Amino acid sequence: MTRPAILQPGQSYTFRQYFEMPYEPEDILAEFGYTLQRSMLTLPQSTAALDRLEDLKARIQESLPYISLTSEAARRELLIAPILLDVVHYTHAQLRIEYPLIVSDQLKGSLDYYLYSVGKLLVVEAKNADLAKGFTQLAVELIALDQWTESPQPILQGAVSTGDIWQFGLLHRAQKQIQQGLTLYRVPDDLETLMRILVKILAPN
Repeated sequence: MTRPAILQPGQSYTFRQYFEMPYEPEDILAEFGYTLQRSMLTLPQSTAALDRLEDLKARIQESLPYISLTSEAARRELLIAPILLDVVHYTHAQLRIEYPLIVSDQLKGSLDYYLYSVGKLLVVEAKNADLAKGFTQLAVELIALDQWTESPQPILQGAVSTGDIWQFGLLHRAQKQIQQGLTLYRVPDDLETLMRILVKILAPN
């Protein structure tokens, strides 16, 4: 029996709407001809000196007892943005916030954070609490980037974050496969590992 289509012809969908859909991520990605694989990822880490790391960790640890993280905006501004600004410091990557992207009526919206350097790019999706559905939205954004970017990267990389938890995803372009990393990185406990992964993704060769 043929599975009913999730996306209706002639209807417009934004990235945010995929987060709100009740369907399984595998079914949503199949609409675009992509598959999903969940596995442990061994992500390369930068060995560069991170001269701001201890200060960043201290500021996060100091502020956490006094701030409320009940909104997505608070998580973005108080936890995610400081980390990405330091990544920009180390890599000199360009950072765009709420970056508009339109590929088609079914692939359009704004990327929370879009970072790029020479031949490399990274998209970060910020979410309030639901990491699982947030990853579905991230995966759709990576599919949009796959069809939009002129980057020669064979693998596109992204992360979904609630601010205190980060999860990575890879899009293998030739295979049309999204790989969802099962490892979760927690802030501030895993901050150094997280920073080294982010810097490695965007650092010049």
